[in-house]
Amino acid sequence: MEQLKKLKDIKACPIQFVLSINDTLNVISGKWKLPIIGSILFGKKRFTEIQKNIPKITPRMLSKELKELELNGVLIRTVYDTIPVTVEYELSESGQSITEVLDKMIEWGLQHRNKVIKRRSKSILQ
Repeated sequence: MEQLKKLKDIKACPIQFVLSINDTLNVISGKWKLPIIGSILFGKKRFTEIQKNIPKITPRMLSKELKELELNGVLIRTVYDTIPVTVEYELSESGQSITEVLDKMIEWGLQHRNKVIKRRSKSILQ
């Protein structure tokens, strides 16, 4: 928030600001990445546990998204030498720091939703 305030004061948008927004969107964009992160937010999860937490995601899509999140350093994939092999996913330190972003998104979403609902209610009554 401090960096955003400083940028507003100088009334300029340095390229690093735009690039950092693009970087963030590249990591968390898409229909499934944030729900996956949300599923793993409260501790290690196995593939099937994540899939149960996210209705309508296909195993193929979940696998693809988990790989991308791992490549981007958001998740840590741990394979245990058991029979059958056990694989667990957990948030990396970087992934855990996304909770600050999620908190702000939830806060904004709730406020925005309430404003839209009030606006719609007023227009229906008129």
